[in-house]
Amino acid sequence: MEYLNRDRPDLLPGAQVTAPAPAGAAGQVPHGTTIVSLSYTDGIVMAGDRRATMGNVIASRRIEKVFETDRFSVVGIAGAAGVAIDIAKLFRVELEHYEKIEGTRLSLDGKANRLASMIRANLALAMQGMSVIPLFAGYDTLAQTGRIFSFDITGGLYEEVEHHSIGSGSPYARGALKKLWQPGMDATAAVRVAVEALYDAADDDSATGGPDAVRKLWPVVYTVDSTGAHRVEEAILAEMATEIIAARTASGKEA
Repeated sequence: MEYLNRDRPDLLPGAQVTAPAPAGAAGQVPHGTTIVSLSYTDGIVMAGDRRATMGNVIASRRIEKVFETDRFSVVGIAGAAGVAIDIAKLFRVELEHYEKIEGTRLSLDGKANRLASMIRANLALAMQGMSVIPLFAGYDTLAQTGRIFSFDITGGLYEEVEHHSIGSGSPYARGALKKLWQPGMDATAAVRVAVEALYDAADDDSATGGPDAVRKLWPVVYTVDSTGAHRVEEAILAEMATEIIAARTASGKEA
């Protein structure tokens, strides 16, 4: 079994052989972007916009890309939406299963390594254009600090410092995070920075959806600290987004 797992996992009972996707299939699959995460004094914030695109078409305005995986961690997904959401849900189930079997939570490093192996298992589809790139973050109860982890399509695992962003709007979001992030921020300030970074990404990236006051759609935002993961209420996000829009309107800047 160990030999087969290492060298020929396709020969194991129940193994699924993935057929090559038809040419151009990746362009017909909804893709999700953009995710940002940043640290603050007591933990971390993760936020994602609500838009999924399929080529030049908006496939969904209401997709959720940030998920609570357990009490002290969250994951945000970018890439092929269906595959990414399945991986996020399976990851959450695996963490629950581990906790029930072992009677204790997996460490934050262990969670990150497990997610890396799941991304590595998706490499065949990633090479066909249906890649999944997650952003994982949580509160390390041992080190008593928030930590952020990024990945590549091969399952490479990297710990980020201060903040990070993934997805097509990430270059613009990272620029905003560099300017707005400050050490010693509280949770409220960190959430506002995350919302503003997503606003900047949406301003320059057509695949990223900004705050939608008409449909009352706001980003999905989580904070994670020593008390656990908490989803930020939509009323708070609506107020922040309205303040950001008003401030930018008052400034009169075109670019």
